[in-house]
Amino acid sequence: MTAPTPSAAWRQMKRGNERFISGEPQHPRQDVDHRSDIATAQAPHAALFGCADSRLSAEIIFDKGLGDLFVVRNAGQVISSSVVGSLEYAVEILHVPLIMVLSHDSCGAVAAAIEQQQADAKPLPPHIAAITQTLNPAIERVRLAHGLAPGEAVDAEEVGLEHLRDTVSTLLASSELISDAVAEGKLAIVGAKYTLAEGRVTPEVIIGQLENQSHHHKD
Repeated sequence: MTAPTPSAAWRQMKRGNERFISGEPQHPRQDVDHRSDIATAQAPHAALFGCADSRLSAEIIFDKGLGDLFVVRNAGQVISSSVVGSLEYAVEILHVPLIMVLSHDSCGAVAAAIEQQQADAKPLPPHIAAITQTLNPAIERVRLAHGLAPGEAVDAEEVGLEHLRDTVSTLLASSELISDAVAEGKLAIVGAKYTLAEGRVTPEVIIGQLENQSHHHKD
């Protein structure tokens, strides 16, 4: 089976999300026969790196099935060596043409990172603190952009979008393999935000070539 182009993979993701939003999912490739068909090999059409929040379930919100998505998730979608290695595997070995980096509103990791900057904040356990500290540059940029003093409240959703941009930038800077694939036109990266109440995925950052990327695709 020929791998889809980055543009085709993005259109498939968009269409699946539109079905999910409208309450008309097809639940494709989830039957027993398909499970047997793909037992010996995988050929996903996209990789997804997203937050581990239980309200954000990759295959459900894009109306996908078994073998469709190569999924990597952790709290706050924070880049690490294992994340980069997993996404490189998807690109180099599985030949995915699209990586989606997915954040969401009302993110607990963002809220915790902002709370940790308060003078009276209770220290977090070390492994959790390592996650929240990754969001500090995003918090500082939002604070500076609005002329806020340390300790003043920042908008969590704005911080979340800044962190999403940081995540995409860090991924590209961390992986020559991935950045080369983008430069060669074999791969695109979409940084997107998911809204929990509506279920909509909205692109915020697009790296690489996606034809008609600003259009609203329908089935």
